[in-house]
Formats: sequence, structure tokens, C-alpha cells
Amino acid sequence: MTRLLLLVLAATLFSAPAVAAPYGNYDIKRIMIVRDTPSGKSYGLDAKYLDEMIGDLSDHAENYPPKFDSPEDRKRAEADAKQLAGFLDAITSGSDPNQNPQLLIRAALVNSMGHILDIKGSAERAEVLFRRTVALVPANPHVNFHYGVFLAGTGRAKDGIPFLEKALSGGYDKAAFSLGMAYLTQGENEKALQYLEAYRKKFPNDPNTAKLIEAIRSGNVTVKRNDG
Repeated sequence: MTRLLLLVLAATLFSAPAVAAPYGNYDIKRIMIVRDTPSGKSYGLDAKYLDEMIGDLSDHAENYPPKFDSPEDRKRAEADAKQLAGFLDAITSGSDPNQNPQLLIRAALVNSMGHILDIKGSAERAEVLFRRTVALVPANPHVNFHYGVFLAGTGRAKDGIPFLEKALSGGYDKAAFSLGMAYLTQGENEKALQYLEAYRKKFPNDPNTAKLIEAIRSGNVTVKRNDG
């Protein structure tokens, strides 16, 4: 699938560190909780540990390009993403109409990050999972936001914009930034600026937004497609 990179030509525009924080060490077996009961074994999920793993992956591979402190960290993250995807895919497979949307969105997010990490088949699995989740909770701002970001990040910003707009209207204020970036990839700079300005009002302490707005106004932003 196609990825979109926004290249800000001013070299010092963003103040992000050159390397990311170290990626953690995890044991996927800890996610499954097994208890002995009078009627046999019962199984559950350690949602806190699961979300800790997903959160760490997100810190490093939510957007392209992924950011890692070392090649070893990336390899470990890729292995975790594959295992998590397999685990979550197994427990979310099937056609149960009452399937837990919270598990589905987690599975979709893991596969979306797998795509960022160049894991084969991840984008296709993420697409299916996002669609299933949206079908279950069509008005959920969190779900609409992440699906919109996924679509925009795979070269389908036009398709992603309605989901991002639904997320924003549902109170997910951070969607304004993603809408600005989506419109920017479509060459609609005025709309991009409109949403980026709205985002800046909500999050005035983000220094990069002001720099990005200035770069757009000065014509120092271009869009490059990166096929992968």
C-alpha cells in the first residue's frame, strides 16, 4: 500500500528527539489469565498489560516512519506486533454479531502498526478489522479517528476524511490535526490551515503545530508518496 510522507523543507522545523525512547521487554503470555475454578479452568485477559504493550508499540510505530532507539528494539517490537496480531486475530475471528468492539479496535490498531513496521498482510487485516468495528459502533469517535488515520496513512486521505470529521464532531479534538494533514495531502491548503488552526486553539502548547502552519503558509511543505 502507499504511504504518505509530509516533508517539511525547513530542516529545523520539528523539535522531536533524534531517537525514540527504548522499546520495552514484554511477555505476551502474561496477557492470558488462567484460573482454576471448581468447574474447571477459566480464562481472561489482562487488559492493562495488553494496553501497555499496545501503547508502547504506538509510541514507536503509530505513524510512518517508525522511530526506534536501536535495530534490536525494532526487531523486538516487530516480533511483539506479530504475536499480538495473531493472538488478537484468534480471539476476534468469527461472525459473532455481539463481538466486543474494544477487542476489535485493539486488533485493528495492532495490525495498523504492523503495516508501519512492514509486516506482510497487516494492512489488509487492519482494514477488515476496522470495518467490522465501525459496523458495530459507527458513532464511536475513537474508532472513527483511528480508521480515518489508517485510511489517510495508506494513501486514501479522501476516504479517511469523513471518518475524521465524524470523530471531531463527536468530541475527539485531536482529529483536527489529522484532518489538517489529510487535506494537506489533497492539496487543499486552506482547509488544512483551518483545521490546524482549530487544533492549535485546543492544544496551544504544541510548538510543532505553529511551525507547521507557518511552513504551509510559506510554501515549505510538499507531499511525497512512499510505496510500501
